[in-house]
Amino acid sequence: MDTSTSASQSTASSTDEDGETARVGPGATARYLLTLSRPRFWLYLAGPVVVGVTAAATTPAALFDPLAVALFAYFLLPANLFLYGVNDVFDADVDAENPKKEGREARWQGGRSVVAAVVVSGLLGVGLFAFTPALAWPYLVGFFVLAVGYSAPPLRFKTTPLLDSASNGLYILPGAAAYAALSGTHPPPPALAGAWLWTMGMHTFSAIPDIEPDREAGIRTTATVLGEEWTYAYCGAAWLGAAVAFAPVDARVSVLLLAYPVVVFVLYWSDVPTDRAYWWYPALNTLVGMALTMGMLWRLLYG
Repeated sequence: MDTSTSASQSTASSTDEDGETARVGPGATARYLLTLSRPRFWLYLAGPVVVGVTAAATTPAALFDPLAVALFAYFLLPANLFLYGVNDVFDADVDAENPKKEGREARWQGGRSVVAAVVVSGLLGVGLFAFTPALAWPYLVGFFVLAVGYSAPPLRFKTTPLLDSASNGLYILPGAAAYAALSGTHPPPPALAGAWLWTMGMHTFSAIPDIEPDREAGIRTTATVLGEEWTYAYCGAAWLGAAVAFAPVDARVSVLLLAYPVVVFVLYWSDVPTDRAYWWYPALNTLVGMALTMGMLWRLLYG
């Protein structure tokens, strides 16, 4: 049984006197929170931490530095619960018409325990400031500001074309924080620029299946303004720009990132529906991230 389906069924059983969803028990709430955190996308935040730690490490032991482990653990689950919890609470009305919420994702169910879990997840992130050097703080601050500002008013970047795309640089900031915390230096600017462009392409591609639901809800995004065909072009250009930006850092990374514009070109000319291809990208991202990390590990171990 699909996790999100079971969570939706379990959490929609009854309503208490305060108008909140009454859940059957802790198990049902835990399943819903798991669905809310988007397990398929966990590595979108935790993966950059792995890359940042591997790039910063000068010895194999540094890969398992307690701070590196703490950052990975936080950005694997609590940060995702916080990010998507904030997103879903402010998108509850819009998501009522979004078919994407009927399968692998679940619509916002509300309830005090769910809200408390999202808030606690955010507070755990604030606790990271006590353990990380000040050099990493701007990246952590940037993550939390964008994580909230993307969905919550008054900023609500997701409803402003171009800003919705640009603000998704939040996904690479955990990796930048990890690199700064462990290396004692800021990440190379070309690497930051390339990674930021990569996230812009990923975000806008993921918005293609939402074009019609967003238009029906009166929401303007980069994808709704450009339309499907030009959004494909936008994503391809962002990913090509990411590959070019990485060239001064490592040309091999540039070659690796060329997989994205190639794939988007193939998808555009194929009969594969975008809402189906959208779910393949976590696998592509995992493969690319694994190749990048393995290359850095080889350099660390064998010079």
